[in-house]
Amino acid sequence: MKLSKLIDALKATKVNVVDKDFEVTKGYCGDFLSFVMGKAPSGCAWFTVMTNINVCAVATLAEVGVIVVCEGAKSTPELVDKAKAQDVNLIETKYDIFEAVKRYIAAEA
Repeated sequence: MKLSKLIDALKATKVNVVDKDFEVTKGYCGDFLSFVMGKAPSGCAWFTVMTNINVCAVATLAEVGVIVVCEGAKSTPELVDKAKAQDVNLIETKYDIFEAVKRYIAAEA
């Protein structure tokens, strides 16, 4: 699914969108950064509540397609700056992770 479609489905705020036509391949949920590094599939939408600068480093290492910050959490200024500097897609949604993933799956159908 195109990132632009995911943004619409989640009624997400575009914090840093490098490529709205990026093709999101899968989803991954997790806040334990070492798990994300080892298990998140390349090109995925990573659903998390983590908002610190380390999120961008993990997303880059795991080749995540977009970081989806859920539950109304706000990205720290350091995370936003790092996402911009490293061309990492970063969006925020008010939905909790469960609802965000449900909306992602529904939009995929």
